[in-house]
Amino acid sequence: MYTDRERCVRAVQSKDARFDGWFFTAVLTTGIYCRPSCPVVAPKPENMVFHASAAACQQAGFRACKRCRPDTSPGSPEWNRRADLVARAMRLIADGVVDREGVPGLAGRLGYSTRQVERQLLAELGAGPLALARAQRAQTARLLVESTQLPMADVAFAAGFASVRTFNDTVREVFALSPTELRARVPKRNDATAAALRTLPLPLHALPPGTSATPGAPLVAPAPATLHLRLPFRAPLNPDNLFGHLAATAVPGVEEWRDGAYRRTLRLPYGHGIVGLAPRPDHIACRLTLSDLRDLTVAISRCRRMLDLDADPVAVDDQLRTDPLLAPLVDKAPGRRVPRTVDEAEFAVRAVLGQQVSTAAARTHAARLVTAHGEAVDDPEGGLTHLFPTPEALAGVDPGSLAMPRTRRTTFTSLVEQLADGRLRLGVESDWEETRARLLALPGFGPWTVDVIAMRALGDPDAFLPTDLGVRRAAQQLGLPSTPAALTARAAGWRPWRAYAVQYLWATDSHPINFLPV
Repeated sequence: MYTDRERCVRAVQSKDARFDGWFFTAVLTTGIYCRPSCPVVAPKPENMVFHASAAACQQAGFRACKRCRPDTSPGSPEWNRRADLVARAMRLIADGVVDREGVPGLAGRLGYSTRQVERQLLAELGAGPLALARAQRAQTARLLVESTQLPMADVAFAAGFASVRTFNDTVREVFALSPTELRARVPKRNDATAAALRTLPLPLHALPPGTSATPGAPLVAPAPATLHLRLPFRAPLNPDNLFGHLAATAVPGVEEWRDGAYRRTLRLPYGHGIVGLAPRPDHIACRLTLSDLRDLTVAISRCRRMLDLDADPVAVDDQLRTDPLLAPLVDKAPGRRVPRTVDEAEFAVRAVLGQQVSTAAARTHAARLVTAHGEAVDDPEGGLTHLFPTPEALAGVDPGSLAMPRTRRTTFTSLVEQLADGRLRLGVESDWEETRARLLALPGFGPWTVDVIAMRALGDPDAFLPTDLGVRRAAQQLGLPSTPAALTARAAGWRPWRAYAVQYLWATDSHPINFLPV
């Protein structure tokens, strides 16, 4: 969008928050960059330059506006709508792959050379993978500086910087303030809050004497404390089916609904975490506990992805309203999101467990696997007990111990074996059509299972479930075609947002997935 200058100027002059994250406005006369909805007086059009990413602004020498804080904008919906190289690369960068594996690791996951990846990112975003990852590190650093009382050296390494000097230089360059000055601008906290924040878990390099740092062994660090964050989204957001679905299908021990929040355990690159997510009128309240702060960026990214917070609901709903039979559903409760997952392999396993059984039975099957093969975690604030088992752990399960038909046991074992040995990879980098083909080749995988994985695990916004009983029942009630072939033909007009149409169709039913728990 940033190449459409006239449209960008109109968005800035009207301070339209719908475009926050779509593009960034760099102001030539001040040397700063802003989000489109920045509350200050809009600059003259001739003084505006538009960029597709915060990293491109920073590379061009602009610093972040202290008023509108463009680094906290929702992410661009483009990266979740598309399946091309640039979109897949952006999803991987958000998941911290460049910080953990470098640009060669990013390119290897995408199946391209580093030169090809860098060239395509530069062409579309004006910044390469290192610059994009650096902008993300700066945002994480700012969050830690302002939200905790950790020493600056610990903040630097937790945010992914290789040295304190690089951390200091980057913060000054991006925010025109030193880390100490950033923290000084935050309103003073009371003594109890400050003391709690000082007990946040330390990254590996900062472990105190006497603690364990043996490779592969659990880190014996100070008891984790909690970060309270606000996750922004593009309005409107209807939380009913989003949180209703997550709560109604929650696996005991891994997920729960408690005190108005969806809570679950997280398996992360450096450790584990527990997150609580609660809907608010203008944000999602996020209560995040991590065993290692280096996982902060990844944890936030995965939670945003699970709740589909970077979606553009106005664009989705406008397209679906073009169908006169869908329009009343959209007008009644606009802003529905697609509930997704924080772990693609976990969801695929759960999709198999849920084949041709009730929601309650699927939860029971999953809970048995969790108890027998999951890793135990401590949750003093609730009833979470385990991380969901890894494919490697599930590959060792005796098929005879599974309380399911023989054909579904074969489906289960085939899936976990291919996930465990790497023949099948499910992740943000997955090519949607290639992965669909690989899944369909597995025994017991039909179109429904493949498309529900594409919708909720891979994040394909156009995945469609014409054979789903709930979808067909809703279609019949609305006067839409109810046979799979005819419904698919009618749904061509809903593209590329058919996954969202499924949410509106499901919402016509009285199933608990459609209601916010009380």
